[in-house]
Amino acid sequence: MPKLDRYLLSEFAQSTFATIVVLLIVCVGGAFTDVLSDIARGRVPAGMMLAQLGLVLLNWLPLILPLGLMLGLMLAMSRLYRDSEMPVIASIGVGPRRLLRPLMLLTVPMALVIAACSLWLGPMAERISREMIAEANRNLIVAGLQPGSFTEIPGGGGVVFIGNMSNDGSRFQRVFVYRQDGDRMDVTTSNDGEIALGEDGQRYLVLNEGFQVEGPLDSGALDWRLMRYASNEILMPVGEGNVDPNHPEILSTPALLGDERPEAQAQLHRRIAPPLLALAFALMAIPLARSTPRQARYGPMVMGFLTYLIGMNLMLMGTGWLEEGRLPAAAGLWWLVVPLLALGIWQFAGDGRMGRLRRVLS
Repeated sequence: MPKLDRYLLSEFAQSTFATIVVLLIVCVGGAFTDVLSDIARGRVPAGMMLAQLGLVLLNWLPLILPLGLMLGLMLAMSRLYRDSEMPVIASIGVGPRRLLRPLMLLTVPMALVIAACSLWLGPMAERISREMIAEANRNLIVAGLQPGSFTEIPGGGGVVFIGNMSNDGSRFQRVFVYRQDGDRMDVTTSNDGEIALGEDGQRYLVLNEGFQVEGPLDSGALDWRLMRYASNEILMPVGEGNVDPNHPEILSTPALLGDERPEAQAQLHRRIAPPLLALAFALMAIPLARSTPRQARYGPMVMGFLTYLIGMNLMLMGTGWLEEGRLPAAAGLWWLVVPLLALGIWQFAGDGRMGRLRRVLS
């Protein structure tokens, strides 16, 4: 490989890697907020926080990596222009199109990584995430149940407190359950309990050797009942349902190829688009980063970010239109990907021509 190509590839790779790291750090905060929100709603067990965080980030990579690639290339090119290295390179007869080789040496592997995340790793992460949540909901009263704390029953029907929990989350000690139904309330206590699955598929909290107090919410009423029981089965609200194996978001990409449902076709095109858009953004980054030594460094960066934002928003909107049947499945997202690729190729191939034309006319 020529020294110039090695140098440019090194500049592109270092800047792109640094940009992706920064974007991932920023996105960790957003993913962490989403996971904490699910934990607070009782949808995800607190013990699964790190696993769910990693799976969410893996599912976001097809959206993060194209932006990191584009901004990294623009940062590298803007530094070359700011330090007058590009004019020196041009003075020895190396034009902008000579950058295609080092650009493709970085962009093609990145596009393959994005394709792997979009076509394979992302759906796998989504499927594993949903299966983990479904399994947790089969074993726990509610996914957010923690020893030593009060947890709201889904639907606002009351609260549950446990003093201790087994490692698999199926058995409990020192259980307190408060429930409210209309103008009546009851408090159930027990030193021992477990989760059981009934013949009807419903989950029951089975309490052994405890007390149940039932009475009115009105503090002045005297209609109270105290009961001691040997075994008490409490029907628990239905949590997250079983994972639908035919949901388009968790189906493998080969399975989507033969699925004629609009949702499946929309998901298929959504997985194909990110690597192609990354290639288009990479080609656009070189001409967009062209600047003079005294020009503001981050002006082109804003333009590049807006280009990415518009492209990705159109991709998400197009996916919604395909799901709703407003676009035919044959159109897919090609109406977005093909023009952006053509625009990127045209901009890269014509980089520098407008400058020469202006000099001739002047």
